[in-house]
Amino acid sequence: LLAFREARGGKGGFEVAAELSDVRRVLGSRALSFADVAEKIGGILAGELAGAESERWKGLAELEKRYCEALAKRGRRDRIAALKEALAQKMEFPGIEEIVVACVLDAIPLMDMALAKCGLPVVIKADGLAAGKGVIIAETREQAEAALDDMLLGGKFGAAGAEVLIEEFLEGEECSILALVDGEHAVLLPSSQDHKRIFDGDKGPNTGGMGAYSPAPVVTTDRLPFIRDTIILPVVRELKKRGIVYKGVLYAGLMINNVPGGKKAASGSDVNVVEFNARFGDPETEAVLPRLGGSFAQLLLNAASGSLSEADLVVKDDVAATVIVASGGYPGDYEKGKEISGLAAAEPGAIVFHCGTKEADGKILTSGGRVLSVTGLGATLREAVDRAYARIAGISFDKMFFRRDIAHRAFERESARQ
Repeated sequence: LLAFREARGGKGGFEVAAELSDVRRVLGSRALSFADVAEKIGGILAGELAGAESERWKGLAELEKRYCEALAKRGRRDRIAALKEALAQKMEFPGIEEIVVACVLDAIPLMDMALAKCGLPVVIKADGLAAGKGVIIAETREQAEAALDDMLLGGKFGAAGAEVLIEEFLEGEECSILALVDGEHAVLLPSSQDHKRIFDGDKGPNTGGMGAYSPAPVVTTDRLPFIRDTIILPVVRELKKRGIVYKGVLYAGLMINNVPGGKKAASGSDVNVVEFNARFGDPETEAVLPRLGGSFAQLLLNAASGSLSEADLVVKDDVAATVIVASGGYPGDYEKGKEISGLAAAEPGAIVFHCGTKEADGKILTSGGRVLSVTGLGATLREAVDRAYARIAGISFDKMFFRRDIAHRAFERESARQ
């Protein structure tokens, strides 16, 4: 959460009104909305990085009614709808084959079309806000039919599953690119790779993400201009043609298949778009932002004011690794209200972010599936991972769960080279 106000002393422009460390002091009451916070500070909110997904976007919409300078203007639904329409109708970058299903009567025929073109496995995805859990990878036709039934008939994801996407399954390594956009230009933040499956070895159901690390070795330096010029900027330009000067964050989930002889995507490219979103991604953000130097506040302000430049971005040499500490049972049913101990301790090179917690009677309790996001920083990936797990070793709550193999792909890649 970053808040800004008009610079004092007649300087013009904006100054930082509250940094991340000041948010709790500024809030006073957790019941305050984002716009209430801005009003209390006497400034504006130019960027937001935390909070429940649905509440974040309500807060931004409310904020825009009160203040003129907000990063990522337009409500989330409008922006995402325009983004998806642009992707479906105009974009020519490499990406997944995708079919939208809005009616259960159409589901099976459309699925047959997808299977005929792309084969199994196939991806069944809820098209709305599902907290990162609305994706099913169906290995068989029966699993695909069951997923469609659960979403369209059973209401498994509520309104988020009113429309369902049937997508080609892409082989390779998934990675994430966060790009800041000022309506015309795009600056790519450091690459990252997250871990979607709940269990070690990438087993079990998909989650909102169980950990991440940055940079992602699969995103080599020579790929970055291709990603910016062929994937990110065409979206920005198409939105502008549609009357939307998009200022904010574009999240591009990519699949990179650089294994010789591996199954090629229908596009024929080894870099393909899996998803786009108009927000920071979690847990990638917790691994990417700690690696930034300089003034992140200024970076956001430049994006909001249309003056973004590559020179604004400063990336430190540190490597980061983030591990999600979850409630037992997640991503299924889980219990809340478990007291968390060990949060007051400090570990050099480690940061603890709160994801699903609440304060009650002076205690910090669990209140969500993904409870904490613990980031380690180091000169090497091994050092960063070790620091994250060392910090987690000092934290405990009943039925606490976390993966123990974060960054395993990077370590496997390193071992293969030796």
